[in-house]
Amino acid sequence: MNAVQIRSAERALSAGTWLIVAGAMLYSILTVTPLAAAHTPDRWDWTAPILPLVVDAAVVIVVRLDAVLARLGGEGGRWPIALRWMTGCMTLALNVADSALKNDLVGVAVHAVAPLLLIVTAETGLAYRRAITAAVLALEAKQQAEREAHERAAVERRDEAARRAREEREHFAALAREQRENEARMAREQAEREAAARREEREREQARERAEQAERERLEREREQRERDRERREREAAEHAERDRRERAERERRERAALLSAGPATDKLPEDDARAIVAAAHAEGMSVRTAAELCGWSVGWVSTRYAELRGPVNGVPVDLAGTGRS
Repeated sequence: MNAVQIRSAERALSAGTWLIVAGAMLYSILTVTPLAAAHTPDRWDWTAPILPLVVDAAVVIVVRLDAVLARLGGEGGRWPIALRWMTGCMTLALNVADSALKNDLVGVAVHAVAPLLLIVTAETGLAYRRAITAAVLALEAKQQAEREAHERAAVERRDEAARRAREEREHFAALAREQRENEARMAREQAEREAAARREEREREQARERAEQAERERLEREREQRERDRERREREAAEHAERDRRERAERERRERAALLSAGPATDKLPEDDARAIVAAAHAEGMSVRTAAELCGWSVGWVSTRYAELRGPVNGVPVDLAGTGRS
């Protein structure tokens, strides 16, 4: 049996099972609804179909999940079996209850047909599906074994062909090796003569290269010495510039300290002196009010000078020394 026939059998089993389930559900609803309505208060008669629907829904769940588990080759354990038999017995009991209460044995037998058929179909369908799954697995295992056997045979044939080809190659290689050895011996003798001539030429070339290398090394040493002299001069110039910068900064600091050491002005100082004091106070990070007290000018005037000292005004650099006009 091939895969197409197996799928066809599974479809027939599934269609037949669901046809029986649908018929049993419809028959159960039609049979159980009057019984439930007769034992329900009048105002709740409309709920009578709910009971057979709930029981039949459980039947649908059991049949569907059993089909999936059987196809996957799994086992749901004891609870699915309990649910399957419980729903079957409930369906059977509800269907024959009305006839049993009336002592109608024929009615009991007639109404027991659909539930019993449903129970047996569920169990039989589960067994069929498990059997089909086992058969499919066995068929696949057999096909896999046949494929592996074919592959091993093909590999063995390839290995045999490769072995024969290797033996032929080794035979031809031995003949070719003997020929190459003769040719190599003659070529080696010729190569030895040529090598002696090349060795002499190479020795002369190496002597010339050594002389050129010595000249290049001498020129490289002279260049490195000039580079070191230049770097030394540049380093000395940088050190001299750094010393000048530090001396200039120290001189400016002393000048600012001298300007700020006079203390608060008792009167308004001349503008040039005031500008010098403001520049010194700004450089030392003093507040505007402190600078105004030192020069005797107003806070607004000092604030304007601070703003000028913080950056160029209209592209004109600020006179930080305080001796010019900004």
